[in-house]
Amino acid sequence: MTDQQDRGPSIAPGVEVPPTAKIAHDVSVGPGALLTSRLTVEPGVSIGPGVIFAEDGSRPTVLRAGTVVGAGAVIGAGVELGWGAHVQPGSVVLGSVPPNAIVRGNPAQIVGYTEGSAGGRESGDAILTVDPPGGDVRNATPHAIGVGQAALYRMPLITDLRGSLTVGEFEQGLPFLPKRYFIVFAVPSEELRGEHAHRQCEQFLVCVQGSCRALLDDGVARREVILDQPSLGLYMPPLIWGTQYRYTRDAVLLVFASHSYDSADYIRTYGEFREEVGRKNS
Repeated sequence: MTDQQDRGPSIAPGVEVPPTAKIAHDVSVGPGALLTSRLTVEPGVSIGPGVIFAEDGSRPTVLRAGTVVGAGAVIGAGVELGWGAHVQPGSVVLGSVPPNAIVRGNPAQIVGYTEGSAGGRESGDAILTVDPPGGDVRNATPHAIGVGQAALYRMPLITDLRGSLTVGEFEQGLPFLPKRYFIVFAVPSEELRGEHAHRQCEQFLVCVQGSCRALLDDGVARREVILDQPSLGLYMPPLIWGTQYRYTRDAVLLVFASHSYDSADYIRTYGEFREEVGRKNS
């Protein structure tokens, strides 16, 4: 089925569109692309020449609005490419890609993220660490990361011959008093977690074992951070789109939340998130 609203899709001669594929308006498909029957393509997507979509007959593949897929890329069955994601030419994408991420390689890995309206640009701004605490080791030290009010916290770290200890005091040294916690562990390395925002709930993330990466987005600025120490915490205020990925096999992520679980507090699609941020900033 092809959606012909606004201007129809631009599909190169010789490209076959299976009758059950859903191709939205304002989509560009280059010559030699191989489309599948379980493919859904949202508006504004660009698919380069020779792109191949794998199919296993059961899992749909989804390209969210504004996605760009470079020439010769291979997209695995059941993959979702998030809003505004960029797949570099020749990449082999075997797992879902978060909104605005740039992926490259075989298998594809996240190498950066798009910034604002500037389009795809690889960024080396991942925060690998922050300076160790100095002076009074009893106090947590926040470091702004340039995404809304989000911040990395260097927690107090006490080490002697008996081992190491890190500690945090909510309301005194940390930004809120939690009402619940949850622990994420045994995550396959290719899986994404998070991929939502909260309207009111605040969160504080600590990777107490192993490491993972977090991509934060306030609708304008984006920043990737690496959580790889139990003395490093990440504060995520409301209306921040968050995605966690690249979990090591032994990763254990502890998350404190300021509110009890409420499904109505979740914003689960990136398009809805952008709309809410736009209303708040207007």
